[in-house]
Amino acid sequence: MQAIGYFSASARRNGQKRSIGEQNRAFLEFCQRSGFDIAATFVDPDDSASSGFQQLLDFLARPGRTFTVVVIDGLSALGPDLGAAALRLLELEGVGATVVLSSNGADAFKSLVDTWAERGEGTPVSERVRSAMRRKAVRGEVLGRPPYGYRVGPRRKLELVPEEAVVVRYIFRLYLAENLGIRKIAGRLNAENIPTRRGGRWSMVTVRDILRNRAYLGHYSRFGTTVTGSHPALVSPDDFRRVQDRLQSRHAPARSRTVTPFLLSGLAFCARCGNKMIGVSRRQSWLTRSGETRRATYRYYQCESRTNQSACGYNTRRAAELEAQVREALASDDHPAPRIRRAGNIDSYALELHAQAERIESRIKRNRRQVEELVADAAHGHISIERLKAIGAELAEEHRQLQAELAAARDRIRAHETEAERQRHLEQQRERLLREWDALPFDELQTAVREVIDRIEVDGEEIRVYRRA
Repeated sequence: MQAIGYFSASARRNGQKRSIGEQNRAFLEFCQRSGFDIAATFVDPDDSASSGFQQLLDFLARPGRTFTVVVIDGLSALGPDLGAAALRLLELEGVGATVVLSSNGADAFKSLVDTWAERGEGTPVSERVRSAMRRKAVRGEVLGRPPYGYRVGPRRKLELVPEEAVVVRYIFRLYLAENLGIRKIAGRLNAENIPTRRGGRWSMVTVRDILRNRAYLGHYSRFGTTVTGSHPALVSPDDFRRVQDRLQSRHAPARSRTVTPFLLSGLAFCARCGNKMIGVSRRQSWLTRSGETRRATYRYYQCESRTNQSACGYNTRRAAELEAQVREALASDDHPAPRIRRAGNIDSYALELHAQAERIESRIKRNRRQVEELVADAAHGHISIERLKAIGAELAEEHRQLQAELAAARDRIRAHETEAERQRHLEQQRERLLREWDALPFDELQTAVREVIDRIEVDGEEIRVYRRA
């Protein structure tokens, strides 16, 4: 059997920093003591470096690898805290490696869970908060914003808001007794000047959410706990069941559809009214003279004002035709001067890139919290270590993908830091688009199009493509 040593400048034992040399000696002693052959060693000599760990992952992912264990000096070699160590252990587990400690050959995963239990590390505050919230939910106490029709009473229980309760019953009656659809119910409420809780207009989403909310049965559900009869009901069980059956029967076909996104979404605008051109799909079927059934799907961009407000003219273009015309415009040097949208003195696209990076960082933090909660559950005996590994594998893969997305976003930010780099990057992207348009996966193609194009104005058969500058 073979062993791989991984040494890191962040490694510590009993609170004392461990040098790379000390870690290497401990690794050699482990191999001699356990009868392992040395396959390779990888080093991250700086606390902030991770290139050695990535090289280790690449080495382990090679085809034809024999059984190998990864030997570390301690959990701290994998990161500054147990949460970071958990993520890296899951990444190593994902490529089929077993990780052990050089001091005693103990399984690193078990050591992680045991250490977590001893120290209470990870997210102890959130664990306490979640436990307290579960206890409140069991008592039927309200957590968060109450549903429309109710308010939070003095004992933290839901109680009726009479004027809103009337509207809830009215919505259920319109749906069941008058057989109105969700869109027509929203229209009826708006026509009768019945405001939402915030004084706004009703939409299909708000009506649908009310029709689906089990709180109107008098049940309160949070954190997997349901308390029946915790507050006054607004709908009978029989009526609620009939509503759910009808909703499900109406939406079953829609759930089976595959939604295909549109390449120019968010970029194409109507030159006549300035509103967006939105992607619309239409499916048609017909019988030929021979009795054969034919089906076809038509995809096109249409002015949003026309689609949703019956305003503006019939400004519509077939999707394939418009996208091909945009491609031709990118290949031509005869194009309108770049149209630059700015917020203050800062390019709005640069702001968009920074916002994108921030969103990815937020998702990485959420992913990290989920891993920590898993380890905490294992430390408290709620799940087994094997279950931790199984669930954590997906989170580790998501973490890897998010890190790649963040690196790509930061690369794009760096490419726009100076005017010269920006221009060079945009021209490279334009050339790549023209060269690989048909070969690029949709997501990459759309990202590249958004980088190069600022806005497309459509006026019938005529278009104007504004490139970023």
